[in-house]
Amino acid sequence: MAEKALIIGAGEGLSASIARLFASEGMQIGLAARNVEKLHGLAAETHARTYACDVTNEAEVVDLFDAFDREIGSPDIVVYNPSARARGPITEVDATATKNALLVTAYGAFLASQQAARRMLKAGAGTLLFTGASAGIKGYPRSAPFAMGKFALRGLCQSLARELAPQNIHVAHFVIDGQIFNSRRGAPYNDPATTLDPDAIARTYLHIARQDSSAWTWEIELRPSVETF
Repeated sequence: MAEKALIIGAGEGLSASIARLFASEGMQIGLAARNVEKLHGLAAETHARTYACDVTNEAEVVDLFDAFDREIGSPDIVVYNPSARARGPITEVDATATKNALLVTAYGAFLASQQAARRMLKAGAGTLLFTGASAGIKGYPRSAPFAMGKFALRGLCQSLARELAPQNIHVAHFVIDGQIFNSRRGAPYNDPATTLDPDAIARTYLHIARQDSSAWTWEIELRPSVETF
């Protein structure tokens, strides 16, 4: 039976690479985003279903998982990819944008984890993959909201891994340390010599998802060879 993967926070970057790779492995794919209009091409390419969802809204997250259950089945793999940021000195950074960054990056991950865990515990297996950042390891100047969200996400993942691994649910947190290549965004994102290849990152997601339970990874750092750390 084909594996069923739900990718939350889908778009044209890393999540698109993950969707294409997972589909090539024969998985049935669901793509969730606040704006599903942008997903039509990717959905057609990967034979995926699309779902509109604001991850900061509990009712919408519940509806997302219920709809996925009805149309595809209980998810074997859930990828949580959304994040939001607000930049600026602490004396000036917008408080509302900061709240949104925390809700999208951390609270939304909690809501998705809760729904996924209920289903995976019932099934006796599952995989939860979360996209983090180096900001979840070290806070950078003028980027407190992003650091707060990513630190919270990492803490959630660590807690989930310790709670759920003994029950055959693999939880993994990916520290993406560097810019991800995107030719449409211009510099510095369009330089393949200094950015992470999203297809290469996706292959690592698949590798982690395929790990034998005798040798699970709960966290992995990925960065281009030229990135300082």
